[in-house]
Amino acid sequence: MNDAPKNPGPKNPGLKNPGPKNPGPMKPGPTNQAPNNQAPTSPAPNGGSQAPLAQRQILDAVAFDPKRFFLRWEWLLVVLLLAVNLINSNLSPNYLVWSNIMDAIRIYADKMILIFPMMMIILIGDIDISVASTMALSGVLMGVSHAAGLPMPLAMVLALLVGAICGTINGLILAKYQELAAMIVTLSTMIIYRGVASVILEDRAAGAFPDWFSHIGWGSLFGLPVILVFFFLETAVFIWVIHYTAYGRSLYALGNNAEAARYSGIDSKRVKVSLFAIMGVFASIAAIFLASKMGSVRPSMAKGYELDVIAMVVLGGVSTSGGQGRVIGVFIAAFIIGFLRYGLGLINVPSPTILVLIGCLLIVAASIPNLKNLLARRAKAVPQPSPSTKVTTSQADG
Repeated sequence: MNDAPKNPGPKNPGLKNPGPKNPGPMKPGPTNQAPNNQAPTSPAPNGGSQAPLAQRQILDAVAFDPKRFFLRWEWLLVVLLLAVNLINSNLSPNYLVWSNIMDAIRIYADKMILIFPMMMIILIGDIDISVASTMALSGVLMGVSHAAGLPMPLAMVLALLVGAICGTINGLILAKYQELAAMIVTLSTMIIYRGVASVILEDRAAGAFPDWFSHIGWGSLFGLPVILVFFFLETAVFIWVIHYTAYGRSLYALGNNAEAARYSGIDSKRVKVSLFAIMGVFASIAAIFLASKMGSVRPSMAKGYELDVIAMVVLGGVSTSGGQGRVIGVFIAAFIIGFLRYGLGLINVPSPTILVLIGCLLIVAASIPNLKNLLARRAKAVPQPSPSTKVTTSQADG
């Protein structure tokens, strides 16, 4: 026997490995060529992963444009804020007194707490005009529950829960029946919420809050009113949420094209319910600050707040049709309206006159972007002479 191993060889010895048809010479070094289904790439400077050239071209195209930057709506608001302060300081010598300014901010800052949740709702093309009634109902239930023996911290938690429930009811109705307009739904709930507050407390007031509760509205922190410090922190949070998160980008997507946003995977119903719930929570927070300043709660508290809040948001450059606006613009607009009220109040201008002035300012603010778009469309509609027409004219002149 032959114990040597046998090499069986290939099963089909007649077949040969053809190899590459045209291997060609090897080219050393990196190359910018890419497969047909992949964008050309460029070697990274540090030898890492390569970035597509198309992406680099897009990033290079989005360069800083000084003209476009300084023509933003926010710069007009800065000029308007400076003008309001300059005029008011000339009308009253007490306008620039620091203590007066801080007291004025304490008075109207509870409205400022509501502007960023309202901004998010308007960004998707909706509106909430029941926010003041939500404040009244949550504040009344907080006062009544505390008068019935509930500790004040738990009464404040109850107010937050009531606000969240009121906002969630608005969101659920609008998410379930999308054919209904947000203005009609929130107008109905505005009447219902304030009506319930009136049924609970009638024309009486509920108070007798503990002493520490008044420091929430009238106290100071780092030399600033507590409510102003809270507003600054709120501004920072909403800048991050609206401009730097996927949730914030979904608001702009829904405001620009709700149908396309839904096809892209955004759950519009869930977003809408969450927005109105957030609005309710911040309405109850504003009610807590207002009750702390007033020392009591009534069913008529915060009446008319929704108009000032919407005015601040629209003046800040947020489009009522949705999909447009920045937090910084709304932030500046809140101080414009607040300082305007404060300065005119120092010279004893009647409240109805102040409302007329704010209404006129709001109309002008809302018409300027529309006028700008109209002029841009007209400029595009002007026919430009074609190059062939220019050549023919020059040849005729020659």
